Amino acid sequence: MNVLLIEDTMTSATVVAHQLSKLGLETQHARDGEAGLALFKKLRPDLVLLDIIMPGLDGFEVARRIRQLEKDGEWTPIIFLTARTSDEDLEHGIEVGGDDYLIKPVSEVVLAAKVRAMQRLAQMRYSLVVLTRRLDEANRELTRLTSVDGLTGIANRRCFDETIAREGQRARRNRLPLSVLMVDVDYFKQYNDSYGHQGGDDCLRQVAASLQSLLKRPGDLVARFGGEEFVVVLPETNAVGARRVAEEMRGAVEALGLPHAASPGGKGVTVSVGVATAYPSPDDDAGGVEQLLAGADRALYSAKNAGRNRVMAAETLARASAL
Repeated sequence: MNVLLIEDTMTSATVVAHQLSKLGLETQHARDGEAGLALFKKLRPDLVLLDIIMPGLDGFEVARRIRQLEKDGEWTPIIFLTARTSDEDLEHGIEVGGDDYLIKPVSEVVLAAKVRAMQRLAQMRYSLVVLTRRLDEANRELTRLTSVDGLTGIANRRCFDETIAREGQRARRNRLPLSVLMVDVDYFKQYNDSYGHQGGDDCLRQVAASLQSLLKRPGDLVARFGGEEFVVVLPETNAVGARRVAEEMRGAVEALGLPHAASPGGKGVTVSVGVATAYPSPDDDAGGVEQLLAGADRALYSAKNAGRNRVMAAETLARASAL
């Protein structure tokens, strides 16, 4: 352990430093509170031995400031060195961040025992911090996996449901437009029949990556809705902006040039897109999200009836209750 000793009396400091050296510990010494805080910032020691009665800042104030300097998750053991043994002093020392007391003159045996105890506590705490971090990482990965579509690697239906509910609330609260795109791969059954399920899976992965690549804002989301159908959430996007994004997505998929010999039109893989936009108000209820999706779905149906490989937009919905 690297020890910081903050002690204004040189005789006491020399004795304690000698005792620590016999324990194999390296000690840095400061003679007052300000110098001790400066060394703490620089060295980030493993243990602080701190006198209470010093010129300028006393030990209680130094301990309080050390705790303020520590970042989240950090803990440095602080042992007070003092001749003051009242219950009030002990209570105050613990309140400001101290962990233990050593009574002057410092016993070599007691000092060694206290240091070993703090070493064990520090090691146990470090192990707990490591375990906690690993659990946090595992939980984050689990959350990510439950939100990701296993085939395409983009968001799944569960993630979409959570996102659209959250964005619907935010749109109502802030009176912001919310747009949704429904995207469907044209003649996908025929594609599967011609190229097999593995070919169909590869097709969906490439289409998903193409759609994902066009989203530039952190709040935008593209998710696999089911089968060969995808859904895009565009917060704070009006009807004109949503239509533009839809056209870009349609064109990007067509530009992939994926062959589709079974397509009646003789083209490669294409998509049809339905667009719906709403402008909610805080007074509207939360059921409008389903109507927004229904509007995008009707527009998608119209795009397919009109010949596929095209974008159709539903009539802009002025209220969230129709959203």
